[in-house]
Amino acid sequence: MRTKATSRTVHHVILVPGFFGFVNFGRLVYFAHVKEMLETAFAELGLRAQVHRSPVPPTASIRARSAALAADLAATIGPRDAVHLVGHSTGGLDARLLVTPNVQLDDVDAEAVAARVRSVVCVSTPHRGTPMARFFSGLVGQKLLWLLSLGTVAVLRSGRLPMSVLVRVAAATARHQLPGGKAAALFDQLYDELIGELPSDQRGPVNEFLHAMRHDQSLIPQLTPEGIDLFDAATADRPGVRYGCVVTRSRRPAVAARLAAGLSPYDQASYTVFEWLHRMAARFPERAVPRLDEAQEARMRAEFERPTAREDNDGIVPTLSQIRGEVIHAVRADHLDVIGHFDDPGHDPPHHDWLTSCSGFERPAFERLWRDVAAFIAETA
Repeated sequence: MRTKATSRTVHHVILVPGFFGFVNFGRLVYFAHVKEMLETAFAELGLRAQVHRSPVPPTASIRARSAALAADLAATIGPRDAVHLVGHSTGGLDARLLVTPNVQLDDVDAEAVAARVRSVVCVSTPHRGTPMARFFSGLVGQKLLWLLSLGTVAVLRSGRLPMSVLVRVAAATARHQLPGGKAAALFDQLYDELIGELPSDQRGPVNEFLHAMRHDQSLIPQLTPEGIDLFDAATADRPGVRYGCVVTRSRRPAVAARLAAGLSPYDQASYTVFEWLHRMAARFPERAVPRLDEAQEARMRAEFERPTAREDNDGIVPTLSQIRGEVIHAVRADHLDVIGHFDDPGHDPPHHDWLTSCSGFERPAFERLWRDVAAFIAETA
């Protein structure tokens, strides 16, 4: 269905990253594929929309991230403009807090900004928390998080991690029980190796980004199921704002999935790391599972071949934790597939997979997903 904009209102679509997400490092742009796809879809729908990427401090508290988002919006949008927030992962929580009526954010008139918001789209967002946050709160977990974030940069730059680095991470995670001091020292060593692989002009910005992660770890404990329980009690939906979600569920680890990864030593090592992440994220407590309404239940049944269980996840966030508001799209994919980090080197610009998850997510699925998001925003506009 084609939707024609009938007013002179400019609609600003703001992409908000999660804790893996930077805005850009020179030529490396985290949301590049999403921005390109949304701009194409909005042009087809006839919606006058501008797509922006908003910088937020990566692992600062949700309140600090929301305040940074509000300040960025206050500086860039006009008094008659409309805003649509699209948050990936934690970015969805930032959007929810910002539009909560009468929220108090430091040194920012959040209400003036929130009054312009028309819709909030949360993509793979941990509305009920994620068990991964408990692990990332510890010393070894923090070092692995820094390494995974740096690895995402390395994959975007060259298409894959150095084999020597990936094999050693896979060997550590394959034990499922990471020994503290030994694993921490290993991850420090691998971090230094990865930094050394970057061109000299990129090391400074990347180091600065990762230093910010090390300096402020306020976000991580807030993302546990217990921490999000308090967040839910403190936030509320804003009347007049339309809320939607994109839900991701990766293939469960199994022998068949490992065989599907192929014979490549690189892909096998990459799948080993993803398998470990999936098993950690599967520890979603029963008490945190939400009660779905009829529309949400129906959409999930229509999209997946079997009912979604408590253990299902995308490698970072439990699938049932991601459901809130209207289910715009549900798809078999891992946590970063949906923002363009899947394997398609032939596309211009190329897509590069962060980890091998064997979810089968490819460019046609990516286009369908973001066309659905664009249609949701256009209908709201």
